[in-house]
Amino acid sequence: MSNTFEKARIFSYNESITYAEKAVVSKQIIKKDSGNISLFAFDKDEGLSEHTTPFDAIVFIVDGNAEITIDGVSQKLKTGESIIMPANVPHALRAVEQFKMVLTMLKDNS
Repeated sequence: MSNTFEKARIFSYNESITYAEKAVVSKQIIKKDSGNISLFAFDKDEGLSEHTTPFDAIVFIVDGNAEITIDGVSQKLKTGESIIMPANVPHALRAVEQFKMVLTMLKDNS
């Protein structure tokens, strides 16, 4: 599978990325000055340690279950659910089981 997405072609989030053992796999769907959309696949117990970004970000769970901690508050999300991670607020992600997500980061270019 390619690491790029062809424009004007139908694709499935779930079929566009595969899990890798003990790893986090990512693919860039769109990268613009105004923001990015990326697709991720996390193996069980993998994650992203606590960090901040200067942009609001929306997570959409495509498959599986994730634990997302925002400003010290942990929440479990399952397939079909979303959450907004506010700019400049510490957040972390952990795979309760394998999960896939779409991450949309929106930049404020004002």
